Amino acid sequence: MLSPADWMIWSLATLFEAAVVVCSVHRKVFRRYFFLNLYMLFNVLVSLGRFQVLIHQGRSSVEYRYFYFYSDALLTIVLFFALISLYSFVFQELQLERYLRLGAVLVLAGTAWFSYAVVNQSSARMLTHFAFELSQNLYFIGLVLTYALWGAILKLRETRVLLVQLVLSLGVYFSAYAASYAISNLRPNLFSYIYLLVPIIGCLLPLAWAYAIWRVPEEARLAPARLAVVPR
Repeated sequence: MLSPADWMIWSLATLFEAAVVVCSVHRKVFRRYFFLNLYMLFNVLVSLGRFQVLIHQGRSSVEYRYFYFYSDALLTIVLFFALISLYSFVFQELQLERYLRLGAVLVLAGTAWFSYAVVNQSSARMLTHFAFELSQNLYFIGLVLTYALWGAILKLRETRVLLVQLVLSLGVYFSAYAASYAISNLRPNLFSYIYLLVPIIGCLLPLAWAYAIWRVPEEARLAPARLAVVPR
């Protein structure tokens, strides 16, 4: 079973995820940031589902293991499309939405194929290994794409404060998760410590997004001097 600290972190994460949706509805930006809110809604539903499986089947059960890894893969895919939606905001004036969607589907399909190929060569071809491999690879791709998006924000002199904060928060989130995956792979003996940090990392993104959506007006703009000067 989970410790009291685990329950508290889990409850806070679910509360922050629900807060993102509530703040978006209150500020009337739910449809504008649909995929971001969809990701948070899925997180809330998955948290409730994991809670039910944990109570009835136990943490060490096969049912909980399958539910955890496959729900995590689903959440990672939805977060990937949330990231692509932020790309659409940055490049909306260039009318590249169709190409961005096509590129996202191709990247997702390529990542799934690569993950399957890696698991297929393993001696233990468990379905949970595929879900774990897919999530891990998508997190690293998300990290690269987020920093590429930040470079585009600097290059295009994007000044919308809310959009900038959403992208920066996502960059920190992806960086933290990618680092945890890398450390657990390189130093398996540290896995137990990384496992304790993962729920805390999970609280960061919804907390940052809820705060940004609630506090930052949609029309707020950064002064040009606040962004790094990038030669054109």
